[in-house]
Amino acid sequence: MTAIKHALQRDIFTPNDERLLSIVNVCKAGKKKKNCFLCATVTTERPVLVKVVKVKKSDKGDFYKTQTVWLLRDLAVVDAKDAVKENPDFDLHFDKVYKWVASSIAEKNAFISCLWKLNQRYLRKKIDFANVSSQLLEELPKVAEESVPSGENQSVTGVDEEAAAEYQELNAREKQDIEIMMEGCEYAISNAEAFAEKLSRELQVLDGANIQSIMASEKQVNILMQLLDEALKEVDQIEGKLSSYEEMLQSVKEQMDQISESNHLIELSKTNGDTLLGEIEFLVNHMDLSKGHIKALQEADLSSSRGIEACTNAAEALLQCMNVVLHPGHDMLQAVKQQQQLFSDLREQFARRLASHLNNVFVQQMFPQLYSRFYYMSKAGHDQSSTLSAEMTLPNHHPFHRDLLRYAKLMEWLKNTEYVRYEGLTKNYMDYIVRLYEREIRDFFEVARNKMTGVTKEGKKFATLPRKETAVKQETESLHGSSGKLTGSTSSLNKLSVQSSASRRSQSSSLLDMGNMSASDLDVADRTKFDKIFEQVLSELEPLCLAEQDFISKFFNLSQHQSMSRTTMGETEESDGGVSSRTQTTGAQSEKEMIRQMMNYIFRCIEHELNSLIAFGDKIDSFNSLYMLVKMSHHVWTAENVDSASFLSTTLGNVLVTVKRNFDKCIINQIKQMEEVKVSKKSKVGILPFVSGFEEFAQLAESIFRVAERRGDLDKAYTKLIKGVFINVEKVANESQKTPRDVVMMENFHHIFATLSRLKISCLEAEKREAKQKYNDHLQSYVIVFLGHPLEKLNIFFEGVKARVAQGIGYDEVSYQLAFSKQELRKVIKDYPGKEVKKGLENLYRKVDKHLCEEENLLQVVWHSMQDEFIRQYKHFEGLIEKCYTGAGITMEFSIQDILEYFSSIAQSH
Repeated sequence: MTAIKHALQRDIFTPNDERLLSIVNVCKAGKKKKNCFLCATVTTERPVLVKVVKVKKSDKGDFYKTQTVWLLRDLAVVDAKDAVKENPDFDLHFDKVYKWVASSIAEKNAFISCLWKLNQRYLRKKIDFANVSSQLLEELPKVAEESVPSGENQSVTGVDEEAAAEYQELNAREKQDIEIMMEGCEYAISNAEAFAEKLSRELQVLDGANIQSIMASEKQVNILMQLLDEALKEVDQIEGKLSSYEEMLQSVKEQMDQISESNHLIELSKTNGDTLLGEIEFLVNHMDLSKGHIKALQEADLSSSRGIEACTNAAEALLQCMNVVLHPGHDMLQAVKQQQQLFSDLREQFARRLASHLNNVFVQQMFPQLYSRFYYMSKAGHDQSSTLSAEMTLPNHHPFHRDLLRYAKLMEWLKNTEYVRYEGLTKNYMDYIVRLYEREIRDFFEVARNKMTGVTKEGKKFATLPRKETAVKQETESLHGSSGKLTGSTSSLNKLSVQSSASRRSQSSSLLDMGNMSASDLDVADRTKFDKIFEQVLSELEPLCLAEQDFISKFFNLSQHQSMSRTTMGETEESDGGVSSRTQTTGAQSEKEMIRQMMNYIFRCIEHELNSLIAFGDKIDSFNSLYMLVKMSHHVWTAENVDSASFLSTTLGNVLVTVKRNFDKCIINQIKQMEEVKVSKKSKVGILPFVSGFEEFAQLAESIFRVAERRGDLDKAYTKLIKGVFINVEKVANESQKTPRDVVMMENFHHIFATLSRLKISCLEAEKREAKQKYNDHLQSYVIVFLGHPLEKLNIFFEGVKARVAQGIGYDEVSYQLAFSKQELRKVIKDYPGKEVKKGLENLYRKVDKHLCEEENLLQVVWHSMQDEFIRQYKHFEGLIEKCYTGAGITMEFSIQDILEYFSSIAQSH
C-alpha cells in the first residue's frame, strides 16, 4: 500500500500541487468487484481545498488515472454502518449516496478518521459522522499506525497537520547541492551515521571560523562609531543654520499672504463686474422690444398685407421676449417686472384687436355670399326649369381661404399665447361657415334631385316620338295580349305616361318587369344620367371637404398627420389666465381629433343630405343602388387610402352602409316578388319574367361592377337571386296547368344556362352546371313522356315477349307461343304502315309546338331529341325480331331512312 501511495503522490497529486493524506482500497457494494482508491487530499497553496478523489487503475494496468473528484465541503454524511460491530461497508453522501466496501477494516477506519480531522480543521464540524465509534474520532487506531511506517505516518495520513503544513519540498538548486555533497563522500549512502557525523564536524569548524571573524571586526566597529559621532555634530550645526533661515522666510511668507489676498479680492471684484454686465446684456438683448414692434402691435392695419406682415414680426418678437427663460433672481428685479407687465398688456391688447378684426373678416366674407344665395333662390323660386338649367357645382371658397391664410401665423401666435381667444375665434368661424355650407349644400342637393327628376320629364317628351309610340304599343300588347305571362304583375303603360317618376321607377326596377323595361331605351339612358349625377355630387363634395380641411389645418395651425399633446408655456406665463385655461381644457386632446370634430360640425348636413339623395334615387329606381354602391365604394376606398380616420372617409363610410342596406333591400324585394308570381291558366308560360329579369339584372350589374372594389357584395346578391330563381321556376312549373312542367323547367333552365354561359360569372359556375343538368334532365323527361310509344301495339307485343324471356323461355322458342307467333307479329306490324306513322308524328309535332314558346326556340332541339328516341325504339324492336324470329323474313313496313325523312319533312313543312 505504501508503494501505491508514493506512486499516486508522484504521478497524480504532485503535478497538481496536492498532498495525499489518506487512502483506502474500495469497491462498489453489490456489484462486480472492480477495485479503486478513495484518496483524501489537500492543496499546497492557500486557500486550502480539501478533496476526495476517486482513482482507478487504467485498463492496461501500467498507470493510475483520476476518475471522480468531490470537494469535502459537498460531503454531507459519513455513514460507517455500525458503531459497535466492525465491518468494511461505509457510505459517503455527496450529491447522492455512494456505497463502498473497503478491502480492510483498518484502511476504512484510517480513512474515516482522516476525514474527521479534516472536517474539524477546515470545515468547522460541518460533516455528520453516523454510526462511527467515538474512539475512532479521537485518535488513530493502533492497527492503522502499524500499517503505516513511522516515517510516513505524519506526512501521509495527516496525524499532525501543523507539522505537515511546515514541511516544504526541496527546490532544484537545493537538490543539486545535496547531490554534490553526497558525491564527495563515498559512504554517504552506505553509512549514513558516518556521513552525518562528518557533517556535524564540518559544521562545528564553520561555527568556530564565524566566531573568530566576528571578533576580528571589533576595531573596525569602534572606528565606525567615532565617525558617526562626528557626523552627528555636523548635523547639529546644519540644523541651527536652517532654523535661522526659517525665521527669515516666515516674514516673507506673511507679506506674500497679504499680496495674495489683495489679488484675490481684485479678481473677485472683476468677476462680479463681468457677471453683472453679462446679466444686464442678457436682459437688454432678450427682454427689449423695439418701438416699431410696439407701434405695429398697437396701431398697424390688419387689413393690409404690409400691416399683417409687420404685426406677424412684432407678435413673434413679443412671444420670444415673453418666453425667455430668466436666470434665478431676475424675476425679483423691478425693471424685469415692469417689462413683463408691458409684454402682458401688449399681448392682451393685440390679441383682443386681432380677434375682433378676424371676427369682422368672417362676417364680411360670409354674409355677402349667404345673401347672394338667398337672392338667387328667391329669384329662381325653386322652380324646376331654373334648377335644371343651373350648373350643378358647389361654390369655390378658395379666394376666401386665401385671404384668411394671410393671418395663419398670427393665429398660431394667438394659439400659443391667448388660447381662450383662439378657441373663441375657432367657434365663431365654425358658427359662421356652417350656415354658409348648409345653405350651399342644400341648394346643391336640391339641384341634383331636380336634375334626377328632370330626367323623367325629358322621358315624357321623348315618349311622343313615333319610335317610342311603337315601343309603347308593343309593351301594351306584351302586357295585355294573348301571350301575357303574369296575372299578378304590377306593370302597366303608366310607366311611360302620366305616372310620377318615383312610382314609375319603383315598379320598373323589379325583376318581374325587367323584360318589359328592356323594350325602352329610356331606362338605360336614365340610369346612366343618374350615375353621372351621383358621381358629380360625390366629385363636388370631395374637393370641397378636402379644401376646407386643408384650410382648417393651416389656418388654425392643426396637424393632420400626427397627434400632438399641447404643452404649457414658460414659468413666466403660468400665472396667466389664458394659458391655464388652455392647459385645463385641451391638455391631452390631439389636434387630429380637433380637426375631425370641426369638420363634423361644419359639414354636419352632408351625411343627412347624402342619405336623403340616396333614398330619393332608390325611390326613383331601386336598381340605382347598384350604381350608388359602386361609386360610393370607390370614393370610400380613395378616401381611406389618403386618411382612414378623416372626416371624409368616416362620413362616406357611414353613407356606404346605407347604400349597402338599400342594395340588400333591393335584392330581398326581387326575391319577394319572385315568390308572388302566379301563372296564367289560359296561356302557356314560356320564359318566366323573373328569369328574363335576372338576365337583365346580371347584364346591368356586370357592366356596373366591371372594375368595382366591392365585387363580393354582388357575388352574394347573385347567389341569393339565383337561388330564388331556381326555387320559383320549380314552383311555377309545379303550378302550371296549360304548359307541362317539364317544358317550363326545360325552357327556363336553358335560358338561365345560356345567360350564365354568356356572362361568365365566376361565382355562379356551380349554378351554371346545375342549370345545364336540369335542362338536360327535363328535356329527356319531356321527350320520353310526350313521345311515349308511337308504335303502341308493337310495344305491348314485345313487352310480352320480354316477359316470356324473363320467365326462362329462350329467344328461339318465343315464336312457338300462340300469343307471340309469327302470324300475330305480322298482324301487329300491318297496323303501322309508313303513312300512319308519319301522320302520328305530324300530330306530335303540332302538340309540341303548342307547348313550346318562340322566345327560347327549342322546338327543333326537342324534335331532334324525339327523332333519336324514336329511332332507338325502332332499333330495339328490330333487335328483338332478329333474336326471336330469325329467318322468318319479318320486317317493319318502314325503315330508319323513312323515319329520318318523316321527321325532316315535318320540320321543314312547319
